[in-house]
Amino acid sequence: MAGENQTHVMEFMLQGFSRGQPFLFVLFLAIYLVTLLGNSAILALVSLDPHLHSPMYFFLSHLSCLDICYSSVTVPKILANALHPQATISYRGCLAQMFFLMGCAGAECALLAVMAYDRYAAICQPLHYAHAMSRGVCVAAAAGCWLWGMLDSTVHTFLASRLSFCGAARLQHIFCDVPPLLTAACSNTHPSEVALHAASVFVGLSPFLLVVVSYLHILATILRMPLATGQRKAFSTCSAHLLVVTLYFVTANVNYNRPSSGYSPAADTLVSTLYCIVTPMLNPLIYSLRNQEVRGALRKAVRGWGTLRSPGSNA
Repeated sequence: MAGENQTHVMEFMLQGFSRGQPFLFVLFLAIYLVTLLGNSAILALVSLDPHLHSPMYFFLSHLSCLDICYSSVTVPKILANALHPQATISYRGCLAQMFFLMGCAGAECALLAVMAYDRYAAICQPLHYAHAMSRGVCVAAAAGCWLWGMLDSTVHTFLASRLSFCGAARLQHIFCDVPPLLTAACSNTHPSEVALHAASVFVGLSPFLLVVVSYLHILATILRMPLATGQRKAFSTCSAHLLVVTLYFVTANVNYNRPSSGYSPAADTLVSTLYCIVTPMLNPLIYSLRNQEVRGALRKAVRGWGTLRSPGSNA
């Protein structure tokens, strides 16, 4: 009987919006522009400054690229819907958005773990660092992170494409993601739920544990350093990454490991916004404020730009 009520969905109505919200449009536009500007600045600095041509900043450039992709997957459609009387997304558009969103999520989890291992190798195994993090190893690790994310998202998207929806397909959300799709589905969601729990362990928890183990070793090594200046220098290269890791994994865990009763629509929107939209904006700000080498490269770039713009530069 339930099968008779299942319909082929052409589009989803996104219920996370109230009708026509200019304030949300301005807010998300500002966040998106800051995200693009900050992460593009990181990419430019890493590319142009020879002092940043190291494995740590090679991975940071990939993190910035991921954050740009993260925001670009969701925010443009949010902006298009913010002023629309009825926020909608096509069925295929929803699956595509979910595919790239989950792909970026999986890749970022893996990349943050690789970045933690890079700091471990640099601080705890400095004599072997050049070999352990050679150019070939870095390229292979970065490519592996992207591939891992895409494989994970392929599984979730395939399973989501097998779901059926009854009547008007309404998502209590502002963009397409796995949890709201499972809530809206009227067919068997068990395979998708199993895949989501498995991803929480292998894509989320495993990289997080690698980060924790790496930083426990780093902390032990820093505490054994004889000079306070050496401790400060070592910790300064890690503090920004540690803040980014904490922010990302905490918000990801809250977003995907939900209580059985779920969140209220307002709380759901807030959690997803923090996870997918605000975090990519904060990452470059954290690195530019907490990392001395990035701050130095930024000051040098600003001085160089000022010299080029000054009237006496052509004399």
